[in-house]
Amino acid sequence: LEPEIAATYGITRGEKRAILNLSVRENLEDGTDVARSMLLKGRTWDLIQNQFLEFKEIREGTAIYYIAEFKFINEEWRFFEVDFRPEGAEQTYTFKLKHQLYIN
Repeated sequence: LEPEIAATYGITRGEKRAILNLSVRENLEDGTDVARSMLLKGRTWDLIQNQFLEFKEIREGTAIYYIAEFKFINEEWRFFEVDFRPEGAEQTYTFKLKHQLYIN
């Protein structure tokens, strides 16, 4: 993440820091898709640390996305669990991800 972009959105850069970037798009009947805002809550963990994710909503033109910062340990597997409810949805969904992170 370029320093200027990080500064614009108040994101802290660092060797052992990362971001999770999520967005939801709805496919419409006419074949187009549109960004949807959503309610989110989530957490991330590894073998040593557990952290709740604090999402920032970012809107750029018609795009809507959510960024959460977190710390990590080099080469550790990181687990994520996020509950989200898109605008207009009657149901809350759960997204789970496992990913190994590295320091460049």
